Amino acid sequence: MQGSTEALVSVRNLTRTFDVRGGQFGQSRSQVHALQDVSFDVFRGETLSIVGESGSGKSTLGMSLLQLTRPTSGSVWYRGKDIVKNNGSQNRAMRRHLQIVFQDPFSTLNPRATVGSAIALPLLHHGLATRATVRDRVHAILSDVGLGPLFENRYPHELSGGQAQRVAIGRAIACEPEFIVCDEAISALDVSVQAQIINLLVDLQEKHGLTYLFIAHDLSVVRHISDRVAVMKGGRIVEIDVRQKLFTDPQHAYTRTLIAATPVFKSTTTDRHLIDRPFDL
Repeated sequence: MQGSTEALVSVRNLTRTFDVRGGQFGQSRSQVHALQDVSFDVFRGETLSIVGESGSGKSTLGMSLLQLTRPTSGSVWYRGKDIVKNNGSQNRAMRRHLQIVFQDPFSTLNPRATVGSAIALPLLHHGLATRATVRDRVHAILSDVGLGPLFENRYPHELSGGQAQRVAIGRAIACEPEFIVCDEAISALDVSVQAQIINLLVDLQEKHGLTYLFIAHDLSVVRHISDRVAVMKGGRIVEIDVRQKLFTDPQHAYTRTLIAATPVFKSTTTDRHLIDRPFDL
């Protein structure tokens, strides 16, 4: 889904450092710069992918955008407000509109709660349903993510990895968000299941007008789903461009290295849906 030219989220000079203690008694201290002066915009309705090697700062960036980790300095603008300055209650209200889907859905689902309860909780918490209407809303959301009402009473241990990720996505869209961070949301799944989840994300984006920050290391998937791609290395964005230009005419040496290590992708369609696997490799 091609985005507009309206910035939904704007990141300016975002920096995040972590103190690391070393030595025999942990007395020596050094700093790790997970993010270094990162600036970019995410346009409404687009999918902006963030790629880079492990430790490049991708996940820290996604967590910082949602204030799940506090940046050391810099700003994140959403709806004309720097949300870095939010207090706890303001962040809780904001997170209805800015959601995240993590790599491991099982780590985010309460093993003692049913699928229906997991989706009902944000609906009730944010006043998006009443006790009288919540079950119908849960059923609609389960259908939206390709599961259906029969999954309402299942527990996480009764789900496959793909089914659990669909529940996590359903819980995210239950809040009726504008923006979702997908933090390696398909990387732990089998290739055929990855394709199904990508199809689901595309369908939900088209249906609900969602904006995605799609964090991944698999450039073959990124090349397919993205409108734009940002490349991170050492906590910095070294290149950002529209998908086609970045993959056909990369400017930074590190981007060229990443692309050279990616299997060749051949496509004759602009449809972002995947049939049974990410690409004909």
